[in-house]
Amino acid sequence: MTLERVPLSQREARAFVVQHHRHNDATQGDVFRVGLERDGELVAVAQAGRPVAPGLQDGRSLEITRVCVGVEDLKNACSMMYGALARAAEALGYRTLWTYTLESESGVSPRAAGFVLDGVIDERSWAEESGRPRYEENLFGERTTPAGPKFRWRRDL
Repeated sequence: MTLERVPLSQREARAFVVQHHRHNDATQGDVFRVGLERDGELVAVAQAGRPVAPGLQDGRSLEITRVCVGVEDLKNACSMMYGALARAAEALGYRTLWTYTLESESGVSPRAAGFVLDGVIDERSWAEESGRPRYEENLFGERTTPAGPKFRWRRDL
């Protein structure tokens, strides 16, 4: 079994996330991304983009917006993806990386990649803040985003 990090297009990353991510849709955009191939087959992707939170958008920070592994038997793939994005971000002059995990997720992958827990972000509803639904529900009223608080992780580069 040979694992190899590979460059990929935004279109390839989006298609992989749509097919394999267990609780989120594909991102609208990113700054850069990396794939992981096992014996020539794409088995994981990770994407880094501008931080979603306006207060974190300082021009020298990035947010890891998606990490998606498409196979069950691949250990340490998430940590490998976090590490690859961190090295690339540092090489490009970024100073800080942010990422989020659900309360139900262990956080072992960001921790293994050098991230530290920065805080707990309470669940927010776009509908409550703006008076209109935004990506939380589909046309049938089914929730499309995970509910509950999230853990915010930080890695200084």
